[in-house]
Amino acid sequence: MSPSRRTFLRAGVVATGVFAAGPLRALEALAAEPSEGGAEPFEALAAGNAGYGPLKAAGAHLDLPEGFWYVRFGAAGDKMSNGRPTPSFHDGMAAFAGPGGTIRLVRNHEVDGRKGAFAGRAYDGSAGGGTTNLVFDPKAARLVASHPSLVGTVRNCAGGATPWGSWITCEETTVGLDHGYRMPHGYCFEVPAGAVGPVKALPLKAMGRFIHEAVCVDPGTGIVYETEDRAAAGFYRFLPKTPRVLAAGGRLQMLAVKGWWKADLRRSQHPGAWLPVSWVDIPDPDHHNAGHNPSEVFEHGLWRGGATFGRLEGCFWHPNGPWSGAWVVSTDGGDAGLGQVWWYDPVNSRIKLVYESRSAVALRHPDNVTVSPRGAVLLCEDGEGSRDRLKGLSHGTLFDFARNRGSNGEFAGATWSPDGKWLFVNIQRPAATYAITGPWARGPL
Repeated sequence: MSPSRRTFLRAGVVATGVFAAGPLRALEALAAEPSEGGAEPFEALAAGNAGYGPLKAAGAHLDLPEGFWYVRFGAAGDKMSNGRPTPSFHDGMAAFAGPGGTIRLVRNHEVDGRKGAFAGRAYDGSAGGGTTNLVFDPKAARLVASHPSLVGTVRNCAGGATPWGSWITCEETTVGLDHGYRMPHGYCFEVPAGAVGPVKALPLKAMGRFIHEAVCVDPGTGIVYETEDRAAAGFYRFLPKTPRVLAAGGRLQMLAVKGWWKADLRRSQHPGAWLPVSWVDIPDPDHHNAGHNPSEVFEHGLWRGGATFGRLEGCFWHPNGPWSGAWVVSTDGGDAGLGQVWWYDPVNSRIKLVYESRSAVALRHPDNVTVSPRGAVLLCEDGEGSRDRLKGLSHGTLFDFARNRGSNGEFAGATWSPDGKWLFVNIQRPAATYAITGPWARGPL
């Protein structure tokens, strides 16, 4: 997501205690034909609030259900532990268990342009993006430390956590030397959750140079799945030579639909229908022309029969239960251009359109997707300046969980603490991080 674009949906799905068939069927039910009264089931359900009740002002920045509260911290310009100001445009983020009960956060900064690095040890001293690592004390409900961790990258949009305790941050651009930068951009970088200062910035070139958005990792195989935020986008997977050692290289592939050469999945799709898939190799994932043509990698996959999606943004790997696999979001796919939610089943090598929005009242432009530790789904909207919502999904019902009331900045980086007691989320403008907690047991999240 660029700073001016829609933000984020971390969708998964909700069940009681386990991630069972319910969530997937719930989304399919919401995508059913319109009811006799003419209103879509999704739209009718969205008008109510069956999750935690109606939203009300919980402070100057967020509307939340009764009993929930938040703390705001790590805002742009706030001094980090080294005395330097916190960079802006907070975006993707993940939470990890820290020592002494603390929570470590790794947070992206989607800074574009040649603004200069915000700390030393930069990959590119002319670039102002990167990541910061934060330490949050849940007992005191406050930030206790903040450090630069990856410096000198461009437009760090989303990414994904790894099972081995790191964050993969993704550049949503392919600018480079010909654009006035000192280094080529358009790569993924790995950041340890425990970093307390700038790490050596190593571009993971075998994972491709394209308009990256998010990644998710299959903990069983170590395969990394990648999304691309373009009007014509591919869904990719990276097969590392050595599991957990992404810098050792590997093979990049793009999803294709069996029996459908160059399938276009942006429009005229049918929720609930399975599509068998294969994967085609990308022979040169770091193509020399990618700086001039951001679609270079995509086009190489398309020439081999790969499938086209519309603006793939969020992806999240849910590791448990019969629906273990990758949840993938197209933020403007579908006949109404309001968004699609796909699910990739790695066991049977197939993909399904789970839900397609037909009404902005129900859901508008989902971006990233996440699943709570309790197995529930959280969908995040990026509605281009309107009062975006965090949407929950439970037992066939969509409900509002939060609304941005303080600005037109997008939601981004929603992530749960390992114990499920805190939900962390960013608002990009004015940039700050929020920690939300409350009576979770009262509802499905």
